[in-house]
Amino acid sequence: MLATADWRAIGTGVRLVVNDGDLAAARSAVERVLADVDLAYSRFRPDSELVALNAARGKQVRVSPLLARAIGGSLAAARSTGGAVDPTIGRALRITGYDDDWSRIAGTSRPLELRLAPVPGWSVIAFDTAARTVRVPTDVELDLGSTGKGLASDLCAAAALEVAGPGAGVLVSLGGDLAVAGRAPEGGWRVLMAEDSNDDPEGPGEVVAIERGGLATSSTTVRRWKSDEGVSAHHIVDPRTGLSAETPWRTATVVAETCEAANAASTACIVLGSGAPDWLAQARLPARLVAQDGTVVRLGGWPEPASDDAHSEPAEPGSGAGD
Repeated sequence: MLATADWRAIGTGVRLVVNDGDLAAARSAVERVLADVDLAYSRFRPDSELVALNAARGKQVRVSPLLARAIGGSLAAARSTGGAVDPTIGRALRITGYDDDWSRIAGTSRPLELRLAPVPGWSVIAFDTAARTVRVPTDVELDLGSTGKGLASDLCAAAALEVAGPGAGVLVSLGGDLAVAGRAPEGGWRVLMAEDSNDDPEGPGEVVAIERGGLATSSTTVRRWKSDEGVSAHHIVDPRTGLSAETPWRTATVVAETCEAANAASTACIVLGSGAPDWLAQARLPARLVAQDGTVVRLGGWPEPASDDAHSEPAEPGSGAGD
């Protein structure tokens, strides 16, 4: 039997689904993880560890195990994507207008300072895994958005499963980025490919099923804002230019062993643009890319839609718009 809870945390929608387990205990576990994540690596709360690290002006800082894990994951993603995903985009995001929690930016216009210049690059970060020390050069700002939400989904799923009870299964969605753990429902966890993670999960559309790992979507369609002069920007920065990525893809959805890895890969697809299919083939990752004109490209064994896409069974809103 499936039980579901929905709420908002860390600036996004949270959905928890428990299969044959204790929903209340699982929710409490997820809430604790999200509180820890917010304090460790939120870019928008002044008391977070990440904000303090960015303000350290080149000094070596010892960080918590959670922030060390998140930074290590972001640097691993930078290496595996050839720099298409880069945690040193923080300053570029801030000066182009993404300088506050999305709930306070959405629907507003603001001055934009567009600078055509590459970001500093992930190799400038001095990170000692064993000592948990990090040095961020002066004028460099870390942003962990391309991997941090996926990592949070993975951590939440693991924590929820631990307390959900014997034989249970869990799905955690943070803004449409999904991690699953434990026993899946019969036929797998059904996931709706939607443009927005707030779409009705029982609405029409293409549905896929996953039994393990994670699924994440990056998109240029939802987290967009405009300057006072009408210049448009979105939240996925191309590290080669320091500007919002110009891409043929409206959305990119990837399935991987973890949601953290899927999160990094989907972002890389947007940045790599026409090079994404070759990169995905090398990485051996199933993906669904939606072009700006709505054309869908399925790669790496991503299934063709079934004839009953206007599904009758409930599904989770999984593709989202990288909310």
